[in-house]
Amino acid sequence: MSDNTKIDFIYLSEQDMIKAGVTDMPKCVDTMEEMFVLLHQGDYRMAGPNSDSHGAMITFPEESPFPTMPKPTADRRLMAMPAYLGGDFQTCGVKWYGSNIANREKGLPRSILMMILNDIDTGAPLAYMSANLLSAYRTGAIPGVGARHLARKDSKVIGLLGPGVMGKTSVAAFMAACPDIDTIKIKGRGQKSLDDFIAWTKETFPQITNIQIVDSIEAVVRDSDIVTYCNSGETGDPSTYPMVKREWVKAGAYLAMPASCSLDDEMSKDDVRKVLDSSGLYEAWYEEVPKPAHNHIPLVGMRFMDMIEEGSMSKDKLEDLTEIVGGATPGRQNDEEIIVLSVGGMPVEDVAWATKIYRNALEKDIGVKLNLWDTPVLR
Repeated sequence: MSDNTKIDFIYLSEQDMIKAGVTDMPKCVDTMEEMFVLLHQGDYRMAGPNSDSHGAMITFPEESPFPTMPKPTADRRLMAMPAYLGGDFQTCGVKWYGSNIANREKGLPRSILMMILNDIDTGAPLAYMSANLLSAYRTGAIPGVGARHLARKDSKVIGLLGPGVMGKTSVAAFMAACPDIDTIKIKGRGQKSLDDFIAWTKETFPQITNIQIVDSIEAVVRDSDIVTYCNSGETGDPSTYPMVKREWVKAGAYLAMPASCSLDDEMSKDDVRKVLDSSGLYEAWYEEVPKPAHNHIPLVGMRFMDMIEEGSMSKDKLEDLTEIVGGATPGRQNDEEIIVLSVGGMPVEDVAWATKIYRNALEKDIGVKLNLWDTPVLR
């Protein structure tokens, strides 16, 4: 038996994460592409009976006999998202987060996230890290991976609903995938978020020379080569989710949807290609939530699952980004096809990006080394 029982791990604050490269979007898109290949090969595990679950969430009842128990207000979540990723990663970890929309009134982000990364052999901690940027960049990178395979290479115009954090990271990923983009149309709720977004765009991507604020969802979609809805809002009634109508959509458009969205009947027809970021995730979700699932998880992919269940769509009409990136299914085949990608987000993405950042931090001696024990008291 080895006598070396000492375990240290590193703590990475948000500033440490930035120093270690968490905001390097082109690298993040590359990393997510690597991850999708492993998903295609099956070299990963997530939670749940099919190893594809999004995670485990604590929910609160509408009425509780305990006055101190939190109320199920908008975006009130406590959630753990565990995963293992193989290949060159060979790590496992869990993202843990608390979320409450009322945080914004305190000047805090809606969600506050932490990531723990573990050695796959011993289970010992490798790193404990601030995960808001980690999560934001890996989320935005997925529409970017989609853009590499599904958008027209000559895409020039982005239409964006919701210029918040997810809007910024999605745009950064589109820029990494489609360097000819020079125009962006945005619709937002408040002047402050629009002003912030415009200032960020001018500073980060001076090649975007045409920034237009539009006042309707239709204007976001019309004439856009890439469309993304990154809005936040109440879940429950799909008729209140922002709509995409086929008559608005340009031939050859790529639509990346990481937030709530409804499609009209024409957009739901077979000649629009429908891609899920990973089918197993939606199948796991579909098992876990009441039906219709789109009322509980507002992503277009869940609407597709409901349509399969009700017989208005056959399962073979759904494609999988893991198979496209893995080379088993073709990406974009011509300049005319319209392709919709439903982006759900998976804990394997957090593990992938966290592993890269952890390795960068070790190499550059970033972070604070913390000691778990020299010799464990119990063994």
